[in-house]
Amino acid sequence: MRVDLNARSIHSAAMARTQGSHSGITGPRIRAAALALFARHGYAAVSMRQIAAEVGVQAGALYNYTTDKQALLFSLLRGHMDELLEARAAVPVPKTPLARLEDFTRFHIRFHLARPEAVFVSYMELRNLEPGNFAVIEDLRRRYETELEDILKDGNARGVFALPDTKIATLALIAMLTGVNTWYRAGGRLSQAEVETVYWEMVRKAVAA
Repeated sequence: MRVDLNARSIHSAAMARTQGSHSGITGPRIRAAALALFARHGYAAVSMRQIAAEVGVQAGALYNYTTDKQALLFSLLRGHMDELLEARAAVPVPKTPLARLEDFTRFHIRFHLARPEAVFVSYMELRNLEPGNFAVIEDLRRRYETELEDILKDGNARGVFALPDTKIATLALIAMLTGVNTWYRAGGRLSQAEVETVYWEMVRKAVAA
């Protein structure tokens, strides 16, 4: 019995030392460091050692929180899509196709402008996901795109919109709206609200509303 107690005491002390030495390391801190480095240098050019240095720990300490760099990338892209879908689900849905389309347009711009690094990494590094991880993210992206396509289909059916192909229109509109991130800077000539209005006018005309 004494041996068991001693062994347990030694194990507890070792765990306390490990936890204490890495108490400042958290999953969010590691993901934030990885996101910043992937956005700045690209996924392929960043090593786990660089991520560890950004967090301020030895590289080996990272493996208490992630299996490898691929898992980190997947975690970032999955987290971005989960946050997008959760935020969208919390928005009350307007009744008419035109109002729903305007709401979607303004939401997309607001959400993505608030997360420039996450948006950049999500689009530029999708190709670096392993097949299984890629399939998961693609499924989440399709769920988001399906909402917009459903709006366009409804508008077409009611004669509010005039679109020959709602799938192509969906992809084109999302690409146009996400493109705001490539040029918009706070404090520029137009406010975010003004940008939303300009883009909504372009979207409205594009669907012949």
